[in-house]
Amino acid sequence: MKDVRILGTGACVPDRIVSNDEVGAPAGVDDAWITRKTSIRERRWAAPEQATSDLATAAARAAMQAAGITAEQLSVIAVATSTPDRPQPPTAAYVQRNLGASGTAAFDVNAVCSGTVFALSAVGSIVLRRGGYALVIGADVYSRILDPADRKTVILFGDGAGAMVLGPTGRGPLVRHVALHSFGALSDLIQVPAGGSRLPLDHDGLDAGLQYFAMDGREVRRFVVEELPQLVKGFLHEAGVESQDISHFVPHQANGVMLDEVFADLSLPRATMHRTVTHYGNTGAASIPITLDAAVHQGAFRPGELILLAGFGGGMAASFALIEW
Repeated sequence: MKDVRILGTGACVPDRIVSNDEVGAPAGVDDAWITRKTSIRERRWAAPEQATSDLATAAARAAMQAAGITAEQLSVIAVATSTPDRPQPPTAAYVQRNLGASGTAAFDVNAVCSGTVFALSAVGSIVLRRGGYALVIGADVYSRILDPADRKTVILFGDGAGAMVLGPTGRGPLVRHVALHSFGALSDLIQVPAGGSRLPLDHDGLDAGLQYFAMDGREVRRFVVEELPQLVKGFLHEAGVESQDISHFVPHQANGVMLDEVFADLSLPRATMHRTVTHYGNTGAASIPITLDAAVHQGAFRPGELILLAGFGGGMAASFALIEW
């Protein structure tokens, strides 16, 4: 990945703001409880006519404008999502159509909330082989798969999309190192039980609520708290940098309280952790690129600084990228 650069970022969140009181009422919790447990104060939910590809397309256009490129210059589009428009075709095909990028390869990546860095790794390799420019997009519309009565999940998630344009050696921040991890033995901790080939969705499944996102929150937290610090330590060793070399930490925005706990254990003494979870909630695969784009627009990064991206979530999976600004 040493010759791949990030040339532009972009993001899109829906207009509708959903308060803690609104989302908490059907689940039997209030604003104070949600804020105490998650640090989330509000989130954005898609309008009825909006799908994942719509948010992804808007984020892609913003990233392309920032990079100064057109759709005709793209060679590949990868959309990281676990809430596609439809089971088939890939959501990336709709994005390709929306952008008018007819000459590109377009595919989806599903590594749940780690997906954007997985897509970054895959697309970076394609850029090195084929040249041209690539779009990496993380996009999710979790509001469509949440059980309104499940306080463990419905309070956490928002909708949104974030995007990055990648290009070969030249101007822009350098992607120095990427690492991907999967822990399939823990694959049942986060799931949507029905709707696939294992368990097609029927009337009985709908009555049982098997179409909804389900999570063992206690075990997921344990995985993140116990595994992430060691994985980060190993990643930095592989990348040949010390923990004190990291200036910025951009994690998946799972839960604000958990992020504070994890960050304290990561031993990144000079790093600033960037957060969007308070206003956007957990936006799945979109959370890292949305947060990265917010930091870019705030002017948070200076040339030469090292930025650590960290994804974690269903699979279970974890992913890391080291960016030199």
